[in-house]
Amino acid sequence: MASLFLCTAPKTLDALFSLLSSRLVNQPSRKFKPFSASILSIIPPQPRRNCTNGVVAAVSTSTSEGQLLRSPQLVALEYADLNLSNNFSEEVGHVRIRQHVNPLSATLSAPAPVPKWSEVYRDPTLPLVVDIGSGSGRFLMWLAKRNLERNQDPKNYLGVEIRQKLVKRAEYWANELSLTNIHFIFANATVSFKELLSTYPGPLMLVSILCPDPHFKKKYHKRRVVQKHLVETIVDCVMPGGQVFIQSDVLEVALDMREKFDAFPDELLHVDKIDPDVLCDDEGWLFSNPMGIRTEREIHAEYEGAKIYRRLYQKRL
Repeated sequence: MASLFLCTAPKTLDALFSLLSSRLVNQPSRKFKPFSASILSIIPPQPRRNCTNGVVAAVSTSTSEGQLLRSPQLVALEYADLNLSNNFSEEVGHVRIRQHVNPLSATLSAPAPVPKWSEVYRDPTLPLVVDIGSGSGRFLMWLAKRNLERNQDPKNYLGVEIRQKLVKRAEYWANELSLTNIHFIFANATVSFKELLSTYPGPLMLVSILCPDPHFKKKYHKRRVVQKHLVETIVDCVMPGGQVFIQSDVLEVALDMREKFDAFPDELLHVDKIDPDVLCDDEGWLFSNPMGIRTEREIHAEYEGAKIYRRLYQKRL
């Protein structure tokens, strides 16, 4: 199916920033309804920052000096409004990301301590948005910051991440931004999710699992975060009308996640079954990211020309 948006590659850094911030670019070439009302209640409509079918506008973009813009620069531009400091506390220090972590190791087998939610959030009864594998936390902080700025439909945000240094840096950044509606937890989601969320006083509104570690080797598939028992827990915990958003740039991983969530048809429906005007390709993958901003991995993958495979489920009322 042809791309629904016309994307042009800017030639300068200023042109790229204008492309990312303008509300006039990437408008649909024909009218259609947005994603289901419930996802729009979670994420207010935003200017679309990416193009469909895995084509990113900034591929092969160069600055006025002729230097090729790398994907880390595109990430910095996409999240420029966070204005995150490069200075960290002595406790955090330099953060070198370890790409692969074994969630089955003994050190990660114990459930994480459950926080006192009244100390974590100003109002712990608000609907909760959880990002499993929150990474650097930029994606979730952008959502939390925008929610506070709009001062409507207030929510809390929780990032669950298995790499402790990333959690410490994300918490440092969140404090630096004075975000009172977000918290990050160092935890193995497959072990801790049920205990954490069963104690939260408010409803679980949305769970996202975005570009998780693929663990390509077959013998390591058991290390993947989306396992049957985690899916069962998510389905149980999400409120009626709540949603689950999954995506990956690796088709094998996307199919694996899809199979596990599709196994609960009595509880979950894909959004195109609820709203037929939601656009998917012939294989049932969403054309675009409904969250208003791309994740860092999504930016890197699209920079390399990869397609992103997305599914958005809603729990039956």
